[in-house]
Order: sequence, then structure tokens, then C-alpha cells
Amino acid sequence: MRIGLVGVGRIGAFHAATLKGLPAVDQVVVADADPARAEVVAKELGVSSAPDVTALLGSGLDGFVIAAATSAHADLIAAGVAAGVPTFCEKPVALDLAETERVLELVEASTVPVHIGFQRRFDAGYQAARAAVETGELGYVHHIRTNTNDAFPPHHEYIPNSGGFFRDCTVHDFDIIRYVTGREVVSVYATGANRGEAFFGEYGDVDSAAALLTLDDNTFVTASGTRYNGAGHDVRMELHGSLGSIAVGLDEHTALRSAEPGVTFPGGQPHMTFMDRFQPAYVAELTAFTEVVAGTRAVPCTVRDAFAAFRIADACELSRHENRVVVL
Repeated sequence: MRIGLVGVGRIGAFHAATLKGLPAVDQVVVADADPARAEVVAKELGVSSAPDVTALLGSGLDGFVIAAATSAHADLIAAGVAAGVPTFCEKPVALDLAETERVLELVEASTVPVHIGFQRRFDAGYQAARAAVETGELGYVHHIRTNTNDAFPPHHEYIPNSGGFFRDCTVHDFDIIRYVTGREVVSVYATGANRGEAFFGEYGDVDSAAALLTLDDNTFVTASGTRYNGAGHDVRMELHGSLGSIAVGLDEHTALRSAEPGVTFPGGQPHMTFMDRFQPAYVAELTAFTEVVAGTRAVPCTVRDAFAAFRIADACELSRHENRVVVL
């Protein structure tokens, strides 16, 4: 199959290289707002390039992958749907809840499959945790802890259009909480602080944050994160139940050390980026998209799923700003 990709920044170039290596993909064609950059990346990867999105969508694509700036996601999804091409888009769908809802209505009024990129759903650890919940292995789950700790902050130019910490970073936790538990969030209380570079505060954002979520079965979730985790990139989830507990992301690469004498675990090299941590999941995610394109698999993460996660993130931002519990 012939897959087109728009946006050849860090994650876009990474996706293009992944797509090129998939058995189902015969040809990858890339485009970018900067045509010269698209040509450079295409040459480096040994794939083709198109001068713009219009030319890309008009070139006979079987599937369309969106890895452009967040501000362009909504319009590009609409373009993919209008062209009748199965579409994959990195999260988020849009910069705000209203625009996300507009895209949701557009997609659900069409027959074009649209897959949103929340790669943790394809990580083996999270899938095992979901199975443990579904089978009742843990009994009833009473507490969950999640964390997303980046080893270092993004460039300051990224922050103004990121949507804020909860919408950009913790939204991954919110999606995976729904995926693993099968439950919905009914209320949130969130807070945050800026203890690093001043530019976060200048844009009304924070570099460290935490939220207490209550699920619809009275399970309590604490979700925390930071842009400054010097030990490395650390993404984990703990589920504590009446019959047992399980942890995702706890292995030799965990960016943590024990204070107990004589304990050497974990002893491996920590991951430093999310692409290292979730490389197998990204391959599985894009493989799933090729199956969506082929018509052999239903969309594994819908725009409605993305809307639900974004709604939680939006509520957290409101809670942080107004210092109150927000009921969804």
C-alpha cells in the first residue's frame, strides 16, 4: 500500500522510517509545510516527497498519516476525510475542546476511518494490565498511580501551541487510564507549578503537575508528571487491587534507584526519550493502522476516545486555574 505522511519533524520522520519498514507498505510519500525539509527527509530515508498536502492527497494514497503541528491537525483530518482516505493523526485532534468536538462530528458523519495516535495502547505492559483488570486477577482496583516524567523539557517554541501540560503530556495518562480500566473519569482536582525555565510561566503553563481523578466506580487515580526528570524518561502505571497489584514500566530501564542498602534493581540504562521507551509500541500502532487501511481491523483508538481524554485534560486545566474540583 501507498502511505502519505505530512509533517517531517522529529515524530514525523520517526513515523516515516517506521512505515517504510512495515511489510504491508510498498511506498511512503512525505510532505511538509516546508517543502525543502520534506525533500531532505525523503532523501535521507529513501522515500518520495510531494510539494504540498494537496498534491499528497491527490497522489493516489491508500492511507494518510498526520504528524504536523497540532494547530494543523483538525484541518488535515478534515482534508483526509474529504479525500476519502483512511487517516491516522497524532494526538491531539485539535487545540481546544470545541474544535475537537467539531472534528468528532465530522468524522462520525462520514464512513472514513480515522485512527488517533495514543501509542501506549499498543505497549505490551499496558495491554497486560488491561487483561489483568478484565479477568479480575487484581480483584477490585481501588487505587491507580500514573506518571509521565520527561528527562528534559521541549524547546520553548513548542510550548505556546502545546495546549498546556495536561492537554499535551498527561493526556496520554488519561487515555490509558480509560483503556486499561474500561471506566470513565467523573471528577478531577489538579494543580501544577513552574520550578524550571521561566518560559513555561510566561505562556501560562507549568512544568510539573499532579491530578487526583475519581472514576465512575470510585477508584482513585493520582496522575503526576514533570518536564524535568534528570534520571531519565520515566512512564509508569501502578494498579492496586483487593487481590493483587501490578506495575507497567517497572523494569531494568526504569529511571529510578532504590535507597535500600544492597538493592541493585533497576540496573539498566534508563530511556531518555519517549521514542526510545515506546519504540515497539509505535511499530505496533502503525502496523494496526495498515490493518485499518486494509479493512481488516476496526479503528483501535477513535476520535471519540481522543475527545474523552482531552475532556479530562481540559477539566484538569480548569481545575488548576480555578483551584477547585471539576465534575465532568
